[in-house]
Amino acid sequence: MTLQKAPYPLIGGVHLPDHKHESTQKPIQTLTLAPRLIIPLLQHIGEEAKPIVAMGDHVLKGQKIGEVRAFVSTPVHASTSGTIVNIGLYPVDHPSQLHGLCVVIEPDGLDEWAAHTGLDDYLNAPISTLLAIIREAGIAGMGGAGFPTGSKLSLKEHTPVDIVVLNAMECEPYITADDMLMRERANEVIEGAKIVQYMLQAQHIMIGIEDNKAQAINALQQIIKDDSQIIISVTPTRYPSGAARQTVYMLTGREVPASGRTTDVGVFCLNVATAAAVYRAVVLGEPLLSRITTVTGLGVSQAANFEVLIGTPIKHLLSQAQAKFEQISRLIIGGPMMGYTLPHADIAVIKTTNCVIAATNKDFAPPPPEMPCIRCGDCAVVCPVVLLPQQLLWFAKSKEFDKAKQHNLDDCIECGACAYVCPSNIPLVQYYRYAKGELATQQQEAEKAEIARVRFESRKERLAQEEADKEAKRQARQIAAAKAKEETAKQLELAPQQNSVAPAIDSKTLMIAAATARSNLKKAQKRLLAAQTTQEDTTAIEQEIEQLQAEVTKLQTGLS
Repeated sequence: MTLQKAPYPLIGGVHLPDHKHESTQKPIQTLTLAPRLIIPLLQHIGEEAKPIVAMGDHVLKGQKIGEVRAFVSTPVHASTSGTIVNIGLYPVDHPSQLHGLCVVIEPDGLDEWAAHTGLDDYLNAPISTLLAIIREAGIAGMGGAGFPTGSKLSLKEHTPVDIVVLNAMECEPYITADDMLMRERANEVIEGAKIVQYMLQAQHIMIGIEDNKAQAINALQQIIKDDSQIIISVTPTRYPSGAARQTVYMLTGREVPASGRTTDVGVFCLNVATAAAVYRAVVLGEPLLSRITTVTGLGVSQAANFEVLIGTPIKHLLSQAQAKFEQISRLIIGGPMMGYTLPHADIAVIKTTNCVIAATNKDFAPPPPEMPCIRCGDCAVVCPVVLLPQQLLWFAKSKEFDKAKQHNLDDCIECGACAYVCPSNIPLVQYYRYAKGELATQQQEAEKAEIARVRFESRKERLAQEEADKEAKRQARQIAAAKAKEETAKQLELAPQQNSVAPAIDSKTLMIAAATARSNLKKAQKRLLAAQTTQEDTTAIEQEIEQLQAEVTKLQTGLS
């Protein structure tokens, strides 16, 4: 084990009041069972699971209640034993305050497990088996992003990974869930990282952790001891050091492409809570049923970290922390920088709910009014991805979204550092999100227009081809008729000679030719009558009739 300072500094960033002391004075608390658990069937990036239970069914703890087929998705399990009392739409933990399909369980209080078993020695198990276990356990990234871990571990061929980075930064203020997890369950965290290292055949594990977590660092050291493959890199406490690209750069010096992933530079990055969930899935055979969640803010009397069953209503969680509901002005999920506000407390905890801030007006006063930009440049100094926030603001306000894109708007990680230091109180991130949304809408419209154009062009080509085929068939018929007529004429001219030296012309051919000539004669006669009625010049038609009469007479003579 190597303990070192992170070799590369964070670019930009800000030092924030951490407010972590309030929730780290007690060990992880056990939460009482809520009267009902509301378990969403979509708790991560990807496709929603399909319910495989019905109302009235009795389920056991760890039993699968939602199945998936998509690659980027995870199954969902019952967090405790009980009865399914409803399957329907409920408000869910989401920035856009959406409703999602949920399975509601009324616990029976027995907490009876479904059959499950783990692996005694995962080092002798096929990697495909470990991957299947992790996928079936329903594990998704628990640091906030929520990308399904099984999908993330399914790397493309020829994607070498030599470093597994364990992200223990937890750089946002107020959040201490990962800190307490490492203090009390460091063995689960390290063992989970080792499982991922084995699956990816990586050479090293690097743990990135801020220097304000001394107890967690000590706990990790006690578990790692003399393991030479694990390096603990301690970084200065500075936000947003926990963003994946920033963490990877600070620990390895490798820069992740803006449109790429950390695996593109040979690094697999995962959160410490995700690593612990991998350990419990592989070694203990347990699906992801609970998580550590920080409950803090001046709206609660007992700030702490709780072991929370997935599906527990946040109102129940706040009650356990002795919430002063009448004083709470906002409920924030996540940290104050990148978190979002919930509309009410009846929404359930999901796999990515790492923190609930019961905020009062003393925690976060109403924002002061926005004022004009004074072009001080402070926003550019703190930007961790070296953008020009002021330029992006102007482009967003003037709706010049293409120019914003050219100035790398997509690289913005929406950390909020620029807005934090802005002396004019401009909500910069909100402008960037607006611009990104408009660009996404334009992209969708452009894709629809391109699809419509391709369909129109395809139809046009198809109709043109059909018309060309018809014309080709008409020309082929005309050529064939002309050849037949020419052949018939030649046979008639040779008829006297053939009578003297050869059998007579085929009577069937002569009959067909005679019938055709008679038909053409009748048509010409009708045209003559029509022309006479309209007093048109009939000379050409009369000549044609004489020729046709001569031809008919000749053919009939041949038949006789």
